[in-house]
Amino acid sequence: MEPDPDTALPRDRPSFPREEWRLALGYLVPAVVALALLAAAWEVWVRVFDTKVYILPGPWLVLERLFGDIGYFAHHGWTTLWEAMAGFGLGCAVALTGATVMAHSRMLERSLFPMAVLVKVIPIVAVAPLFVIWFGFGSFPKVLIAAEITFFPVLVNGLTGLRSVDPGALDFFISLNASSREIFIKLRVPSSLPYLFAAFRISIPLAVIGAVVGEFFTGDRGLGAVIIVAHNNLDMPTLFSAIFTLAFIGITLTMLTSYAEKKVLFWHDSEITA
Repeated sequence: MEPDPDTALPRDRPSFPREEWRLALGYLVPAVVALALLAAAWEVWVRVFDTKVYILPGPWLVLERLFGDIGYFAHHGWTTLWEAMAGFGLGCAVALTGATVMAHSRMLERSLFPMAVLVKVIPIVAVAPLFVIWFGFGSFPKVLIAAEITFFPVLVNGLTGLRSVDPGALDFFISLNASSREIFIKLRVPSSLPYLFAAFRISIPLAVIGAVVGEFFTGDRGLGAVIIVAHNNLDMPTLFSAIFTLAFIGITLTMLTSYAEKKVLFWHDSEITA
């Protein structure tokens, strides 16, 4: 006898779809295997050649230091992460605004783009001390440094993407008497997304680097400050623990960006054929 569908008990549904698990494992497993092999080779090298701890500690010793005081590294890692993401957001906002303006005017592009190149070619190690002098020792100069290093890749890719529209699609929009605003929102912005996500994958790790460089010159908090103090004290386990924390932050942010790209650009050829 067939059960009444109205009275039958509902089956438990997985809270996380199988496709999501497959996608997540597709990112995690290769990275974990590669890192495990690298750590094993590193540990063997240190033990075989009896390398001194103050020169190169083994990964097992570094992990003992890291997880032995995980709260300390999590606190400083969170500070660096916040500064990097705030700088990334600020740099993206300025870059996308500039890309939008320049995409609508060749004259403005010829006027503004050289200044963007000037921002790019100035080394951050030269700018960081100036930002500290101008804005003090708080988080703001580190956010500005992260924004400065984020700015140029997003600007270039954003400008290229906003102009890389399908001519046929553009003619279709024009034939429908679409306004410039409608063309921009419904055609140019979607066309620019593959370029923007490529820029994000480049810029997010750079933002973390920018925040760390800023912390080198302020020295009160963040993983950059931890690295500087540990280096001065020849405390290599602490130094490498901070580096491991930075690597975890960078890898996690990059994987999250790639995951978001797959979810947003499911319609794009690069994701369909992947």
